[in-house]
Order: sequence, then structure tokens, then C-alpha cells
Amino acid sequence: MFSGKSEELIRRLRRAEIARQRVQIFKHSLDARYDADSIVSHSRQTLPSVAVTSAGEVRRQVAAATEVVAVDEGQFFADDLVAVCEELANQGRRVVVAGLDLDYRGLAFGPMPQVMCRAEYVTKQLAICMVCGDPAAFTQRLTASHDQIQVGAGGMYEARCRLHFEPPRAPAV
Repeated sequence: MFSGKSEELIRRLRRAEIARQRVQIFKHSLDARYDADSIVSHSRQTLPSVAVTSAGEVRRQVAAATEVVAVDEGQFFADDLVAVCEELANQGRRVVVAGLDLDYRGLAFGPMPQVMCRAEYVTKQLAICMVCGDPAAFTQRLTASHDQIQVGAGGMYEARCRLHFEPPRAPAV
């Protein structure tokens, strides 16, 4: 979170469009923070997208002529995202997925670790630790919720390095 994942995705897709490649962009419908029909970076860069609730919807909506398929917020999808990405890549399409690999507990988040394992190229964006300024790979939740998915932006989360990341304690039973 706050590492520039969506911004990097937008940059890559704009380059594909400049190269006259046919691009389709999808995002999970859970992420409607800034716009329901666009991917939006925290710095407010945008590209139009299609909001979907499942990887199957991505598969069904990819047009025959599409050369580049992008998925933002991949962590919100079920594990079948891996198979859909494989299928699209095996058809000769470039598939670009952006998402968090770790949740607020520091544990694997959705299908992202498997997507990363199957990818030819992986770019791990690091944020800046809000405590010390070092590179940050962890997301510190600042609210008391124990739900794995809690969509939010500034004020709910902050980036932390390994030293300053404080995994939550398990809820009392």
C-alpha cells in the first residue's frame, strides 16, 4: 500500500497504448475508493477499467483482439485468478497484475503469491516506512478490525519496514 503499484500499472498500460497494443483493464469491484469505473493511483492518475467480482468475469470479457490484459487489486480475487492469468498468457496475451502480496498481518494475501510464482516477471514495489523512512514492504493497519479485507486509504493504513511493522495479536476468544 502506498508503494506506487497502481501508478506503475498505469504507466505500463499507457506505454502499451502508445505502442498501439489493444489493452483491456479490469479491477475488483470491492475497490471503489476513488472511482467505480477506473483504476486510480493515490496520486490521482487514472485509466478507465471494468469493475468485476471474479476472475471468471475477466475471462468472459476479454475481447478476441486484446493483446494486453491488466488486473488491478489482484489480492481481492479468489484463487482462480491464477488459472485465468495462465490461460490468457498461454493464448499469447501479456497479462499484468497489480496487488498486495501481504495482508495487514504480514501473511500471504489472496492469489497474489501464486500469481507471482507463475509470472515471468515480478516487480515488487516498496513504499516508504512512515516511522523511519526506510523501504517498507508491510502494511500496518491502524484500525481495530480483524477482517482480512478492509478497503481504505490514508488514515486506515500506513507503510512500515520490517523493524517497525507490528503484526496484530490474535483476537481474544
